[in-house]
Amino acid sequence: MKTQLLEMIHKDIGNFPGMPGAASKLLALLNNTETPLAEIEAILRYEPGLTANVLRLVNSAYFGFSKKIGSVRQAILLMGWKRLTQLVVASCVSAIMDKPVSGYDLAPGDLWRHAVAVAVASEGLGKLLKVGGVEEIFTAGLLHDVGKMVLGRFVEEHRVAMEVESYRERSFEQVEREIFGMDHAEVGAMILSQWGLPEDLVLAVQYHHEPMKAPKPLATVDIVHVADIVSLMIGIGIGREGLQYEVSSEVTSRLHLETQHIEQIASETLQWVIAFTASMQPE
Repeated sequence: MKTQLLEMIHKDIGNFPGMPGAASKLLALLNNTETPLAEIEAILRYEPGLTANVLRLVNSAYFGFSKKIGSVRQAILLMGWKRLTQLVVASCVSAIMDKPVSGYDLAPGDLWRHAVAVAVASEGLGKLLKVGGVEEIFTAGLLHDVGKMVLGRFVEEHRVAMEVESYRERSFEQVEREIFGMDHAEVGAMILSQWGLPEDLVLAVQYHHEPMKAPKPLATVDIVHVADIVSLMIGIGIGREGLQYEVSSEVTSRLHLETQHIEQIASETLQWVIAFTASMQPE
């Protein structure tokens, strides 16, 4: 039974939408800071929808620029290559993650709002704790639950069995592994690998519930772990899993995380989510 389920899940992962062709080319170019700006502009010139979405994000209240940014060239000069990469990813995955995920009791838009909440909380924590690579931390937070888009239908189909398993006082992802042979975090990591995204992002997605099982200590993994719980604490994306998770004591120690850090990020995250998601709405 479990073997059959695993085969079906792997098939669905293989069929999961990839990054649009133009976005894949763009991300490959953006990963090389030596790429001429003209090449970036040449791709975006034929992708008006992607360009419009990126510029809407750049001009959102979340980034707080006083002057309107009207071109990709200006956006790169003001924000940098990594930040533009982040916005391209956000633009591409927003449509995928804006759908309902009934297996996790997530209505349309719930998974996307939770993704944004974890992304902005991750970035906020990274800055507050003075951790480098905050742009990648944002992207890791944004994609941490993408595996639910695949596993959701299987969770729905096996809802009764999962309810029985839950009485054993095990975490939701442990129940997923027991029934399906893998959990939504592992599914998400496979999707990111399929997209060709960097290893640290893949690890952050795979181990965001269990950071101590990661093959190496990574601030990206630790921060996404904390940001996910902060977002659930403020009520964004709770769904069927509820509030069963706690911040790992080892992660708290590694990050030198204190109660006031969590309180500060929690108080700011909702405002950030509103500012960021508003910019994704068509004008």
